[in-house]
Amino acid sequence: MDPELMTRLEEFVEKVGLLRRDIQHRSDLDKYEGRIARVDQKFSALAELISRTDPEVAKSLRTAWALPARSLAFRNAEHRKKSDEPES
Repeated sequence: MDPELMTRLEEFVEKVGLLRRDIQHRSDLDKYEGRIARVDQKFSALAELISRTDPEVAKSLRTAWALPARSLAFRNAEHRKKSDEPES
């Protein structure tokens, strides 16, 4: 998968995962439970399809969906590490 496309897709999945988590924390899940279940179903199908050709990307996307804050923290740490490296 194209690295830029993978990054954008991972960021998108993180944002949707964060939105899902916020809905759960606000006790609004009952109101949106059906919609979130359908999004989860579609995402699972997408991750399964991607895993056939690139298991690491699928794993990264599943982490971004299930644990969006963790995924975001790891991406931020990677970004900081790259920023701290001296340029050659």
